[in-house]
Amino acid sequence: MKKLIHLTVLIVVFVVFVGCKKGTKETDNLPRIAITGLGIESSTFSPATTSEEAFHAYYGEDVFQYFTFLREPKDTLRQQAQYFPAVKGHALPGGIVTKEAYDALMKKTLDSLKKNLPYDGLFFDIHGAMSVQGLDDPEGNMIKQIRGVVGYDCVISTCMDLHGNVSETLARETDLMTCYRLAPHEDAMESKERALVNLIERLKSGKGKPKYKAWIPVPILLPGEKTSTRIEPGKSLYAKVEPQTLKEGVIDAGIWVGYAWADEPRNHAVIMVVGDGKEDVKASAEMLAQSFWDARHEFEFVAPTLPFEEAIETAMKSDKKPFMLSDMGDNPTAGGAGDVTWTLNELLNIDEFKSDGGKSLIYASIPGPKLIVEALKVGVGGKVKAYLGAEVDNRYASPVLLEGEVTAIKTGDKNAEVEVVVKTGNISVIVTKKRKPYHYEKDFTDLDLNPRDTDIVVVKIGYLVPELYNMRGDWVMALTPGGVDQDIERLPYKRIKRPMFPLDKEMENPDLSVRWIEQSH
Repeated sequence: MKKLIHLTVLIVVFVVFVGCKKGTKETDNLPRIAITGLGIESSTFSPATTSEEAFHAYYGEDVFQYFTFLREPKDTLRQQAQYFPAVKGHALPGGIVTKEAYDALMKKTLDSLKKNLPYDGLFFDIHGAMSVQGLDDPEGNMIKQIRGVVGYDCVISTCMDLHGNVSETLARETDLMTCYRLAPHEDAMESKERALVNLIERLKSGKGKPKYKAWIPVPILLPGEKTSTRIEPGKSLYAKVEPQTLKEGVIDAGIWVGYAWADEPRNHAVIMVVGDGKEDVKASAEMLAQSFWDARHEFEFVAPTLPFEEAIETAMKSDKKPFMLSDMGDNPTAGGAGDVTWTLNELLNIDEFKSDGGKSLIYASIPGPKLIVEALKVGVGGKVKAYLGAEVDNRYASPVLLEGEVTAIKTGDKNAEVEVVVKTGNISVIVTKKRKPYHYEKDFTDLDLNPRDTDIVVVKIGYLVPELYNMRGDWVMALTPGGVDQDIERLPYKRIKRPMFPLDKEMENPDLSVRWIEQSH
């Protein structure tokens, strides 16, 4: 009887196996590629922390929706491989990620990856500036844990933000590496697609891992607002990257500016080039590293930058609408808590914004969950009075007591959840349940605000994203306090590697010769 049962089981297994093979003829020869990655910029100079829910993670087939080039089954790249999406999460920049959140997301990632082993390749999409409680190199830790599941026969292609950090561990454990070449990041999705295309080409050609990986640390640490590729020297520096990738022996090259608002040993600029031609890889890496170092004194802020008092005075004297004023120190898109009330408090005390016929101003934005509750009770047209802000970061100013008329209410936003506009004098303050950056004209018009016809628009941001940049009548960046203070020389660094430019302006020229990173194994 046992033999009969055993024989039956074997027959069933054989039938299922043959059936599966028969049903996958079209995909049998396609590479098996997993997709995963977690991304965030985390300021260690902010008291805020980031939880798991902030990553708005996609799981399984939903991961395809994150990438514009993979959304439809008919998309060219969708047809080039068998894909096994695991977990893809990307959080709004913020404070350090809790260890609990990191461990939970990593467990889900690893459990998902285990389900479809083995893989020929893995597309690893990260930011590169995540900070996690108790870890110095989260992305390095992440990829090592992933290697523990997928093994070293799997080719990993990594895409990063140019404001990420490339540690030696990350460089060693990955095989193909690329990053964005524009700041603002108008080429973000293009760069992710390039990383996947590189991976598919290496798998289909049978070439696999590149023979050489050059890694050069450059002791420069600059804020993104000084390294925009819109202006020099960033524009010319980054224009040198693509020509290197056209060399026969080079697959890809990148310049990482690094992330200035975390105090970790890995925080500094890096040049990385990968390819099969040793001399081409070496020459490209050393040329890019030297070019960056030679240009270090030329980096300036992308727009006029003034102390707040001078910035607001300049804005009030201008007749160009809208005059954009960047409240930089608490920029949530760089890692600020987003609820510092210092600038709003200063604005509310300016008489010009209280008088009839005075300048009009939109302030975007400040979290105020208590005011939101009151606004939902009274509705549009009602009066509210409540404290807001400074629940996370109260180092520079206390919560603000805001009193005014509710002119708009909107619910359902992914980040803010609830948005309310409160008009007090000539100032329209956008109050949110949770922090949200305001990057698009629609963000304002959906709240019945007209930024183009407003005298001054204050946004918690650094350099303006393209839509706001194109809308501006004029623009100035204000040096305001917060967790992402642009005057990085006054930040209390203790753990970054020194000497570091511009903190050590008179430092000697560094060794910018290539460091060869061994293949992942």
